[in-house]
Amino acid sequence: MYRSHTCGELNEQHIGQTVTLAGWVQKVRDKGFMIWVDVRDRYGITQLIFDAERTEASVMELAKTLGREFVIQATGKVIEREAKNNNMTTGSIEILVEDLKLLNASLVPPFTIEDSTDGGEDLRMKYRYLDIRRNPVKNSLLFRHQVTMAVRNYLSAEGFCEIETPYLIKSTPEGARDFVVPSRMNPGQFYALPQSPQTFKQLLMVGGMDKYFQIVKCFRDEDLRADRQPEFTQIDCEMAFVEQEDILNTFEGLTRHLLKEIKGVDVESFPRMTFEEAMKTYGNDKPDIRFGMKFCEITDFPAGFPVFDAAELVVGINVEGCANYTRKQLDELTDWVKRPQIGATGLVYVRYNEDGTLKSSIDKFYTEDVLKCWATQMQAKPGDLILILSGKTDKTRSQLSALRMELGNRLGLRKPDEFAPLWVVDFPLLEWDEESQRYHAMHHPFTSPKPEDIDLLETNPGAVRANAYDMVLNGNEIGGGSIRIFDKALQSRMFDLLGFTKEQAEYQFGFLMNAFQFGAPPHGGLAFGLDRLVAILGGQETIRDFIAFPKNNSGRDVMIDAPSVIDVEQLNELHIQLKS
Repeated sequence: MYRSHTCGELNEQHIGQTVTLAGWVQKVRDKGFMIWVDVRDRYGITQLIFDAERTEASVMELAKTLGREFVIQATGKVIEREAKNNNMTTGSIEILVEDLKLLNASLVPPFTIEDSTDGGEDLRMKYRYLDIRRNPVKNSLLFRHQVTMAVRNYLSAEGFCEIETPYLIKSTPEGARDFVVPSRMNPGQFYALPQSPQTFKQLLMVGGMDKYFQIVKCFRDEDLRADRQPEFTQIDCEMAFVEQEDILNTFEGLTRHLLKEIKGVDVESFPRMTFEEAMKTYGNDKPDIRFGMKFCEITDFPAGFPVFDAAELVVGINVEGCANYTRKQLDELTDWVKRPQIGATGLVYVRYNEDGTLKSSIDKFYTEDVLKCWATQMQAKPGDLILILSGKTDKTRSQLSALRMELGNRLGLRKPDEFAPLWVVDFPLLEWDEESQRYHAMHHPFTSPKPEDIDLLETNPGAVRANAYDMVLNGNEIGGGSIRIFDKALQSRMFDLLGFTKEQAEYQFGFLMNAFQFGAPPHGGLAFGLDRLVAILGGQETIRDFIAFPKNNSGRDVMIDAPSVIDVEQLNELHIQLKS
């Protein structure tokens, strides 16, 4: 065998035993007559010692040739370490090496394999297999495994059955762009990679499988960012004979279990907030409720300030304890909201000074009595700072939401070890798209409208609420789902509203409509984004370190250089001709 123990398990209880370790050379310290080598594997680091007086000359000579990341096997006796290292689990012992084998040499790594490395992100992604040897990445992948196993164990105990669904499916027009796969045996025809297993899990409910889950790869050809990859993993779930309350209770239970099992955190409260309330109070549908700064709409102000007079919405936040912000700091915040990414035209501030006076950037337009009225509305007190934006309603809410989150970061209010989940419910079923001049499904075409709103489908479709829900954690949507349509007639009405012709609906989704004629049960479900969930539980904003082999912001795998050009002969087999 290559090893009797791992490099992380030996301690004083093993002193006197002869052991064999195998791993990578982390560091070599050569004093001539004495050589120390740190050997590392997934489990930890153990110090090896080679002593000219106690170690055979041939073994000493081989030890002198070792370099970083050489793969070695060492056999020797566990002895007490003279200079103990309390920062290592093996720091009280070392191995006096009797036999050493070089299993594989290594080139000099392009960056140091240390917790704090000198390698930039692009370089580390190119040599990802080396980056995985570093503790931060290795531990992130082990953490992901821990979360995944906790999910599987919980859902299995709740009666869910894990079932695989196909990866080669039919392209659908809704949602993000599909990744497509040409079929060699069916010239001119293509599979699509699934954006989610949505229709298949509904068919499983028709098939009587009652409680389904799958930890599944999904694919979306869309623009990338820190928390988005072209291929991602979902915890995909569906249940039959359920209403919304059953779904919420089940997955509150899963989330509560994960927070307790993984982080040791007890969360009792899962507040529920309507989409309308979330937009009005926080400016987005995934609010971070770990801190305040709720929006307050200002409706009572005299005419005279042209910017406010022309605005659809005047809205502000109260930033507690920040009245001492300097003019330089306030100008910097103004420049921040005026960046193209935010798009505000300016920022109004009101300082509520400690002496009770109020000073604003628009003093010449409003008296102190007006400012005091605003302060009362916002429940501000001496020492607080009021920040106000105005303009078109949706745009202004989005801008103020971005400012609120930025201030939450700057003021240390978004603590990674604090968790505040909530449900956002009652989303609009449809949203109007000006470009295409038609409605689009806000979630997907299979989401059921609220029963009490069904009559509005014909008269006022934009007012129909969806039987849909998102779980939000710390300002991130970690999961979303809905009660599904299970009646063929209602599903047909939905397709009509979305602009499908009868022929298009039949071509795209005829298999599902046909299934609904054979006793489809009421059903609904939810999917968590596993990558994002693991990152948040791990206290990180980016998901990349929790994915073994991620893509970069251009959707490229720089390690294997994909995507790549396909050989012309292979393209001909697939009946594909590239434009010259």
